[in-house]
Amino acid sequence: METTTVDIPTGDGVADASLTRPDGNGPFPAVLLLMDAFGPRPRLVEMAERIAARGYLVLTPHLFYRAGRAPLFDLSRLGEPDQRAALFEQIMPLVNALTPELFNRDTTAYLDFLAARDDVRPGPVAVTGYCLGGTNALRAIEAHPDRIAAIASFHGGYLVTDAPDSPHLGVGSITGEVYFGHADADRSMPPEQIATLEKALEAAGVRYRSEVYEGAHHGFTMADTPMYDEQATERHWAALFDLLDRTLPTS
Repeated sequence: METTTVDIPTGDGVADASLTRPDGNGPFPAVLLLMDAFGPRPRLVEMAERIAARGYLVLTPHLFYRAGRAPLFDLSRLGEPDQRAALFEQIMPLVNALTPELFNRDTTAYLDFLAARDDVRPGPVAVTGYCLGGTNALRAIEAHPDRIAAIASFHGGYLVTDAPDSPHLGVGSITGEVYFGHADADRSMPPEQIATLEKALEAAGVRYRSEVYEGAHHGFTMADTPMYDEQATERHWAALFDLLDRTLPTS
Protein backbone atom coordinates (compact mmCIF):
# COMPACT_ATOMS: atom_id res chain seq x y z
CA MET A 1 0.00 0.00 0.00
CA GLU A 2 1.21 3.49 -0.85
CA THR A 3 0.00 7.00 0.03
CA THR A 4 1.14 9.90 -2.11
CA THR A 5 0.24 13.56 -2.53
CA VAL A 6 -1.58 14.46 -5.74
CA ASP A 7 -2.83 17.72 -7.22
CA ILE A 8 -6.35 17.96 -8.63
CA PRO A 9 -7.21 20.79 -11.05
CA THR A 10 -10.46 22.56 -10.14
CA GLY A 11 -12.37 25.54 -11.41
CA ASP A 12 -10.74 27.66 -8.70
CA GLY A 13 -7.17 26.40 -8.72
CA VAL A 14 -5.50 23.20 -7.61
CA ALA A 15 -6.64 21.02 -4.70
CA ASP A 16 -3.95 19.10 -2.89
CA ALA A 17 -5.01 15.61 -1.83
CA SER A 18 -3.65 12.33 -0.60
CA LEU A 19 -4.12 9.19 -2.68
CA THR A 20 -3.91 5.83 -0.95
CA ARG A 21 -3.50 2.93 -3.33
CA PRO A 22 -3.75 -0.76 -2.43
CA ASP A 23 -1.12 -3.25 -3.44
CA GLY A 24 -1.69 -4.85 -6.83
CA ASN A 25 -2.46 -3.67 -10.33
CA GLY A 26 -6.15 -2.87 -10.04
CA PRO A 27 -8.36 -1.47 -11.30
CA PHE A 28 -9.80 -0.78 -7.84
CA PRO A 29 -13.17 0.59 -6.76
CA ALA A 30 -12.69 4.09 -5.41
CA VAL A 31 -13.68 5.75 -2.16
CA LEU A 32 -13.69 9.50 -1.61
CA LEU A 33 -12.83 10.30 2.02
CA LEU A 34 -14.04 13.73 3.09
CA MET A 35 -12.10 15.29 5.95
CA ASP A 36 -13.35 16.78 9.19
CA ALA A 37 -12.83 20.47 9.90
CA PHE A 38 -9.27 19.99 11.21
CA GLY A 39 -8.11 19.02 7.75
CA PRO A 40 -5.49 16.66 6.28
CA ARG A 41 -3.19 15.03 8.84
CA PRO A 42 -1.79 11.60 9.78
CA ARG A 43 -5.06 10.42 11.34
CA LEU A 44 -6.87 10.73 8.02
CA VAL A 45 -4.08 8.84 6.28
CA GLU A 46 -4.45 6.05 8.85
CA MET A 47 -8.16 5.87 8.10
CA ALA A 48 -7.59 5.88 4.35
CA GLU A 49 -5.07 3.06 4.71
CA ARG A 50 -7.53 0.94 6.67
CA ILE A 51 -10.04 1.33 3.84
CA ALA A 52 -7.38 0.67 1.18
CA ALA A 53 -6.37 -2.53 2.96
CA ARG A 54 -9.73 -3.93 1.88
CA GLY A 55 -8.98 -3.26 -1.79
CA TYR A 56 -10.18 0.31 -2.34
CA LEU A 57 -8.29 3.23 -3.83
CA VAL A 58 -8.93 6.17 -1.50
CA LEU A 59 -8.76 9.86 -2.38
CA THR A 60 -8.70 12.35 0.53
CA PRO A 61 -8.90 15.90 -0.83
CA HIS A 62 -8.03 19.04 1.10
CA LEU A 63 -11.41 20.77 1.11
CA PHE A 64 -9.92 24.12 2.17
CA TYR A 65 -7.39 24.26 -0.66
CA ARG A 66 -8.50 27.77 -1.66
CA ALA A 67 -6.77 29.05 1.48
CA GLY A 68 -3.50 27.27 0.65
CA ARG A 69 -1.98 23.83 0.77
CA ALA A 70 -2.26 21.71 3.90
CA PRO A 71 -1.45 22.06 6.70
CA LEU A 72 -3.17 25.38 7.29
CA PHE A 73 -3.22 25.04 11.07
CA ASP A 74 -0.83 24.08 13.83
CA LEU A 75 -2.39 20.83 15.08
CA SER A 76 0.41 19.92 17.47
CA ARG A 77 -1.91 20.52 20.44
CA LEU A 78 -5.05 19.10 18.87
CA GLY A 79 -5.33 16.50 21.61
CA GLU A 80 -5.59 19.13 24.35
CA PRO A 81 -9.21 20.01 25.17
CA ASP A 82 -8.45 23.63 26.08
CA GLN A 83 -7.03 24.31 22.58
CA ARG A 84 -10.24 23.47 20.74
CA ALA A 85 -11.81 26.95 20.92
CA ALA A 86 -8.68 28.66 19.62
CA LEU A 87 -8.44 26.26 16.70
CA PHE A 88 -12.06 26.78 15.73
CA GLU A 89 -11.52 30.53 15.61
CA GLN A 90 -9.14 29.85 12.72
CA ILE A 91 -11.19 27.09 11.13
CA MET A 92 -14.75 28.44 11.09
CA PRO A 93 -14.16 31.16 8.45
CA LEU A 94 -12.97 28.43 6.08
CA VAL A 95 -15.92 26.20 6.93
CA ASN A 96 -18.32 29.04 6.21
CA ALA A 97 -16.53 29.95 2.98
CA LEU A 98 -17.00 26.43 1.57
CA THR A 99 -20.49 26.98 0.22
CA PRO A 100 -22.59 24.13 -1.21
CA GLU A 101 -22.07 25.57 -4.70
CA LEU A 102 -18.29 25.58 -4.34
CA PHE A 103 -18.20 22.14 -2.77
CA ASN A 104 -20.36 20.58 -5.46
CA ARG A 105 -18.14 22.09 -8.13
CA ASP A 106 -15.10 20.66 -6.37
CA THR A 107 -16.74 17.26 -6.10
CA THR A 108 -17.06 17.14 -9.87
CA ALA A 109 -13.29 17.70 -10.10
CA TYR A 110 -12.58 14.95 -7.56
CA LEU A 111 -14.83 12.48 -9.37
CA ASP A 112 -13.33 13.40 -12.75
CA PHE A 113 -9.83 12.88 -11.34
CA LEU A 114 -10.73 9.38 -10.19
CA ALA A 115 -12.56 8.50 -13.41
CA ALA A 116 -9.50 9.43 -15.49
CA ARG A 117 -7.20 7.00 -13.68
CA ASP A 118 -6.41 3.64 -15.22
CA ASP A 119 -6.20 2.02 -11.79
CA VAL A 120 -9.75 3.03 -10.84
CA ARG A 121 -12.58 0.71 -11.78
CA PRO A 122 -15.14 2.37 -14.08
CA GLY A 123 -18.47 3.23 -12.54
CA PRO A 124 -19.75 4.87 -9.38
CA VAL A 125 -17.62 5.47 -6.29
CA ALA A 126 -18.47 5.58 -2.58
CA VAL A 127 -17.99 8.45 -0.14
CA THR A 128 -17.28 8.43 3.57
CA GLY A 129 -17.23 11.71 5.46
CA TYR A 130 -16.62 12.94 8.98
CA CYS A 131 -18.00 16.04 10.73
CA LEU A 132 -17.89 18.70 8.00
CA GLY A 133 -17.14 15.87 5.56
CA GLY A 134 -20.18 13.93 6.72
CA THR A 135 -22.41 16.85 5.84
CA ASN A 136 -20.74 17.26 2.47
CA ALA A 137 -20.98 13.53 1.76
CA LEU A 138 -24.76 13.95 1.73
CA ARG A 139 -24.47 16.98 -0.54
CA ALA A 140 -22.18 15.00 -2.86
CA ILE A 141 -24.60 12.13 -3.47
CA GLU A 142 -27.48 14.57 -3.92
CA ALA A 143 -25.55 16.48 -6.59
CA HIS A 144 -24.06 13.41 -8.30
CA PRO A 145 -26.52 10.53 -7.85
CA ASP A 146 -25.34 8.77 -10.99
CA ARG A 147 -21.67 8.85 -9.95
CA ILE A 148 -21.90 7.88 -6.27
CA ALA A 149 -23.23 4.47 -5.26
CA ALA A 150 -23.30 5.06 -1.51
CA ILE A 151 -22.26 7.47 1.22
CA ALA A 152 -21.55 7.10 4.92
CA SER A 153 -21.77 10.17 7.15
CA PHE A 154 -20.26 9.97 10.63
CA HIS A 155 -20.93 12.66 13.24
CA GLY A 156 -22.04 14.92 10.41
CA GLY A 157 -23.42 18.23 11.67
CA TYR A 158 -26.18 20.54 10.48
CA LEU A 159 -27.72 18.03 8.12
CA VAL A 160 -31.02 19.75 8.91
CA THR A 161 -31.26 23.55 9.07
CA ASP A 162 -33.84 26.24 8.38
CA ALA A 163 -31.96 27.39 5.28
CA PRO A 164 -33.51 26.88 1.83
CA ASP A 165 -30.47 24.78 0.84
CA SER A 166 -30.47 22.57 3.95
CA PRO A 167 -28.90 19.20 3.08
CA HIS A 168 -32.00 17.23 4.05
CA LEU A 169 -34.10 19.02 1.45
CA GLY A 170 -32.14 17.52 -1.45
CA VAL A 171 -32.50 13.82 -0.65
CA GLY A 172 -35.09 13.27 -3.38
CA SER A 173 -32.35 13.01 -6.02
CA ILE A 174 -30.55 10.12 -4.29
CA THR A 175 -30.60 6.76 -6.06
CA GLY A 176 -27.87 5.02 -4.05
CA GLU A 177 -27.72 4.03 -0.38
CA VAL A 178 -26.88 6.24 2.59
CA TYR A 179 -25.76 5.58 6.15
CA PHE A 180 -25.68 7.98 9.09
CA GLY A 181 -23.78 7.34 12.31
CA HIS A 182 -24.85 10.14 14.63
CA ALA A 183 -23.06 11.11 17.81
CA ASP A 184 -25.17 11.05 20.95
CA ALA A 185 -25.96 14.49 22.39
CA ASP A 186 -24.42 16.24 19.38
CA ARG A 187 -25.44 19.88 19.47
CA SER A 188 -24.93 20.12 15.70
CA MET A 189 -27.38 17.25 15.07
CA PRO A 190 -29.88 16.92 17.95
CA PRO A 191 -32.60 14.22 18.10
CA GLU A 192 -35.30 16.40 16.54
CA GLN A 193 -33.10 17.09 13.53
CA ILE A 194 -32.26 13.39 13.18
CA ALA A 195 -36.00 12.68 13.13
CA THR A 196 -36.54 15.33 10.45
CA LEU A 197 -33.75 13.86 8.32
CA GLU A 198 -35.16 10.35 8.62
CA LYS A 199 -38.65 11.58 7.72
CA ALA A 200 -37.26 13.24 4.58
CA LEU A 201 -35.37 10.08 3.59
CA GLU A 202 -38.44 7.90 4.09
CA ALA A 203 -40.67 10.28 2.11
CA ALA A 204 -38.19 10.19 -0.78
CA GLY A 205 -37.91 6.39 -0.71
CA VAL A 206 -34.15 6.47 -0.11
CA ARG A 207 -32.42 3.30 1.08
CA TYR A 208 -30.86 4.33 4.36
CA ARG A 209 -29.76 3.44 7.87
CA SER A 210 -29.60 6.06 10.60
CA GLU A 211 -28.12 5.15 13.97
CA VAL A 212 -27.26 7.04 17.13
CA TYR A 213 -24.02 6.00 18.82
CA GLU A 214 -24.97 6.27 22.46
CA GLY A 215 -22.40 7.92 24.68
CA ALA A 216 -20.26 9.05 21.73
CA HIS A 217 -19.38 12.70 21.24
CA HIS A 218 -19.14 14.71 18.04
CA GLY A 219 -15.83 13.76 16.42
CA PHE A 220 -15.73 10.29 18.00
CA THR A 221 -13.74 8.69 15.16
CA MET A 222 -10.77 11.03 15.44
CA ALA A 223 -8.09 9.33 17.54
CA ASP A 224 -5.97 12.50 17.69
CA THR A 225 -8.66 14.52 19.51
CA PRO A 226 -10.21 14.38 22.99
CA MET A 227 -13.52 13.32 21.38
CA TYR A 228 -12.17 9.90 20.38
CA ASP A 229 -14.24 6.88 21.40
CA GLU A 230 -12.61 3.56 20.53
CA GLN A 231 -15.76 1.46 20.84
CA ALA A 232 -17.82 3.84 18.71
CA THR A 233 -15.02 4.03 16.14
CA GLU A 234 -14.89 0.26 15.76
CA ARG A 235 -18.66 0.28 15.32
CA HIS A 236 -18.19 2.89 12.61
CA TRP A 237 -15.71 0.67 10.78
CA ALA A 238 -18.15 -2.26 10.87
CA ALA A 239 -20.94 -0.08 9.49
CA LEU A 240 -18.75 1.43 6.78
CA PHE A 241 -17.39 -1.87 5.57
CA ASP A 242 -20.86 -3.44 5.59
CA LEU A 243 -22.02 -0.61 3.33
CA LEU A 244 -19.03 -0.87 1.00
CA ASP A 245 -19.24 -4.67 0.76
CA ARG A 246 -22.87 -4.42 -0.39
CA THR A 247 -22.79 -1.36 -2.63
CA LEU A 248 -19.24 -1.30 -4.00
CA PRO A 249 -17.75 -4.79 -3.62
CA THR A 250 -14.10 -5.25 -4.51
CA SER A 251 -14.79 -8.37 -6.58
